[in-house]
Amino acid sequence: MIIILANIIHLHERDNVGVCKGAIPAGTALIEPELTLVDDIPAMHKVALVDIPEGQPILKYGQVIGFAAKAIKAGEHVHSHNCKMGEAEKDYGFCRLARPTDLVPESERATFRGYRRANGKVGTRNYIGILTTVNCSATVAKAIAQHFTFSGELDDYPNIDGVVAFTHETGCGMRSDGEGYETLRRTFDGYARHPNFGGILMVGLGCETMQVRRVMEESGLGDTDTFQAYTIQDVGGTRKAIERGIEVLRGMLDGVNQHTRETVPASELTLAVQCGGSDAFSGITANPALGAAGDILIRHGGTVIYSETPEIFGAEHLLTQRAKTPELAQKLLDRIEWWQDYTARNDFELDNNPSPGNKAGGLTTIMEKSLGAQAKSGSTEMVGVYLYGEEVKEKGLVFMDSPGFDPVSVTGQVASGANVVCFTTGRGSAFGFKPAPSLKLASNSELYQRMQEDIDINCGGILDGEKTMQECAEEIFRVVLATASGEQTQSEKLGYGDNEFNPWKIGAVV
Repeated sequence: MIIILANIIHLHERDNVGVCKGAIPAGTALIEPELTLVDDIPAMHKVALVDIPEGQPILKYGQVIGFAAKAIKAGEHVHSHNCKMGEAEKDYGFCRLARPTDLVPESERATFRGYRRANGKVGTRNYIGILTTVNCSATVAKAIAQHFTFSGELDDYPNIDGVVAFTHETGCGMRSDGEGYETLRRTFDGYARHPNFGGILMVGLGCETMQVRRVMEESGLGDTDTFQAYTIQDVGGTRKAIERGIEVLRGMLDGVNQHTRETVPASELTLAVQCGGSDAFSGITANPALGAAGDILIRHGGTVIYSETPEIFGAEHLLTQRAKTPELAQKLLDRIEWWQDYTARNDFELDNNPSPGNKAGGLTTIMEKSLGAQAKSGSTEMVGVYLYGEEVKEKGLVFMDSPGFDPVSVTGQVASGANVVCFTTGRGSAFGFKPAPSLKLASNSELYQRMQEDIDINCGGILDGEKTMQECAEEIFRVVLATASGEQTQSEKLGYGDNEFNPWKIGAVV
């Protein structure tokens, strides 16, 4: 009989399940906890630590993640076959845990090397962006960007990181008012003003719902040395539109190249936190380490944007308890209610969110996934709740409403002002974004070893005993500062970021 010591992770004293660090065969006798396994338990999956009667709650992180679909014996595998969703009582406790953040004195705050823009905001990269108001102008925008990518013209402008076309699938066949239109307009507005751009060109077709001049007027944008706009129809067709775009951007190159990095405080950083391809270790290593790193940034005066509303379902009470005001707590619950209505109207359930990869990695219900995901939010008070792509104005932890689909969520976070992205993964995500550099954090060392070219930081060392949670958080913070100062991420080295812009489409396409 195999004897294994301490191969079960027991996260909270209330928990009636543990997480297996590695695969353990049936019949194995454990010393700590004292238990004999009834089933083969895959790595990262849950094992019952005590008998759990049918209908009783299954507890992980000290919280309800589901209910026993049938009686579960101590030592049994706990997963989709015997764990089901159900209604769990939540203590929303508005503002109960909200406390002002103990800020580092300004003279002692960390710094990085960023691009200070004329409006006072600070960028971490220096791109020229091409925004498209409609899918019909995508080909023209891509052709303009490709000219600068492959012609060699940018070789004489070393301070410019590149010319990027941001294309998408919408902009027409939609209502000219309402939620869908306003969400897309906010996204364009956020990108047009983003400090990671030194210049912006906006290209439309001319007859689309999302009219170029209307967008500019509603967003308070005007033609300047660093912002220009036109439509394909107005300038005489595809070829002329491409030639016009190249000419316009050539006129911006000297000015954009004159922007140089300077030392600025870490308070100028707005960090987007994301998770994708999560596993059961994500909520034990990478997510809480990222949350702790976010706490450090906030103590240095910075901002953290937490998102993916469907992936806080079941854990939203942990955020309402940290809301600065009752109004913010209620605003968050209003967004949850919106999502419940939205998914019901589309014949979908929020518990359908865990993907096949999530479940293979040991995650069973959306409540379990959400409890692990919310660890990315750290421990500070929540000072703001925003709509998708809405400009973030507070310093500290804020929540931005978005889907859980990573490219859509990050698109909104960047529109809201994020200038760096941190992305945790347990299964292995291949993700990068422009204009905001994206760091990827592995939840386990096996993933890090297997995908080293894609992963920036290994949080699996926490499980391996090689580093503490706080040491990992401090490492993340240091790497964020280095990245903000220009150090390339793995995804940037691999060329990611040109295809991930994906605005949230809400409403009927007609």
